[in-house]
Formats: sequence, C-alpha cells, structure tokens
Amino acid sequence: MQYFTKEYIDFFKELEKNNHKDWFDLNRKRYEEHVKKPFKIFVERMIFLTQTDDKTIAVESKNCLFRINRDIRFSKDKTPYKTHMSAAISRNGKKEMGIPGLYFQLSHKGIGIFGGVYNPTKEQLEDIRYQIANDISGFQEAITTKEFKKYWGSIKGAKNKILNKDLKPIAEKEPLLFNKQFYYGAEIDAKNITSDNLDQTIFDYYLASKSIRVYLTKAIGAWVSN
Repeated sequence: MQYFTKEYIDFFKELEKNNHKDWFDLNRKRYEEHVKKPFKIFVERMIFLTQTDDKTIAVESKNCLFRINRDIRFSKDKTPYKTHMSAAISRNGKKEMGIPGLYFQLSHKGIGIFGGVYNPTKEQLEDIRYQIANDISGFQEAITTKEFKKYWGSIKGAKNKILNKDLKPIAEKEPLLFNKQFYYGAEIDAKNITSDNLDQTIFDYYLASKSIRVYLTKAIGAWVSN
C-alpha cells in the first residue's frame, strides 16, 4: 500500500526554502492532507507491525508522533518548523528513549531509521555497562549477527572519557563500554517514501535489530517474555 504521494516530498522541499509561519499558514491544508494525515496512518501501521514482534508495545499513534514545530527556545536556528516528520515507537512511545524501540523520520532528503538506547538514565547506562562486562561474548554476538551487520552495521553513540575503575580492564577487550549511548541507525533513499512497501522496508530494519534490542532490554531489566 502506498501511504505517501509526491506531494509529501514536495511539501518539505518547499518548506525548507520558506521556513516561516506565513508560508506554513498558507500551505496548512497541504500539510494536513498530504503530510500529517498520511503520516499518522503510517505510524499506526508501524505500531501494528512492531506489535507482531513485541506484544509489550501497547501505544497509540499520539504517544509516538513528534510535532513538526521545532523547540527554538535554546537554539541558534530560529526556523520554526522541522523539515521532516518523525515518530518513536516503544513501550512508552516518544517519552521513553531509554528502552529500545523504533524511531524513523521521513524527509525530502531521505529516510532515517534508528533503534537502541539513545538517552538512558544513569541507572540504565550502568546496568548496560555491567551486563556487557559480565557477558562480553553475548554482547558481541548480538551486534555481529548477519542481519544486524547487513542492515545497521555497528553500534553508535557518544562516549565518556572516564569509566569506573573496575570496568577499565574489560573495556580494553570491548571499547564500546565507554559509550554513554547504544544506538544504531541507517539512511535510505527518499524515493522509498512513495513506494508500496515502505512499511515492510522499515519493519525489516526493525526485525534485523532483534538480537541487540533484546540484549539491551534485558540489560536494563525491562524484558517481558512475549
């Protein structure tokens, strides 16, 4: 099924050049019809698909959708609108970025797909690090499966310069212990936005992350057997 038309891409191309309230107000009908409405329907579809793999996901689209308005309070960039639509699907939707799930954003420049633990609490980060330290082989196995390597490549994330003393010797064997984020991401061509199988394409990426998704979820004590 095709969820988006060329109008979706055209809207963001034009918004990028006219990122101000007057233009947006004049084009609000286009936004509602060709961007906001189909994106909500698409997010509902993606929630359904992720639930087939993880029954603990019980959110509605409103819990997952990010607003198009930018938070410009502390930003040097004062343009009021994002040039993409985005959503985060997990057990608690966009409010919980510490539990692995699925994040995606669709812009006229491309499709970004992400997963893992992007913003863990201090406790969650410590749990992940000590789980890895006690099970390096399991962690390395989870991030080197054929599917993960094919779709995601490797674990990404900002790093700490300082590590607990007892973890430093282990970090020589597994440098990812220095990470303060454990996420993975991929970019695919914007032409896929108007394809009939966009939902399956993104879901394939989600499924390919299962090994590390389960590992990290167990590490922070959030695993519930389906």
